[in-house]
Amino acid sequence: MIIVPVKDGENIERALKKFKRKYEKTGVIKELRARQQFDKPSVKKRLAKEHAIYVQALRRQED
Repeated sequence: MIIVPVKDGENIERALKKFKRKYEKTGVIKELRARQQFDKPSVKKRLAKEHAIYVQALRRQED
């Protein structure tokens, strides 16, 4: 359960923004979308490898 403390006089939009940020960090929506279709283990492995290569390339560019 997500709890968002709201201070007295705090704007409701700001509280909603905090809630949305916390909800997104939990990964519920991401997991729900992943469960909507079945991905073969080989496909998951390939995508993870491609992502790792992409991240390494980005880090090399920063240096």
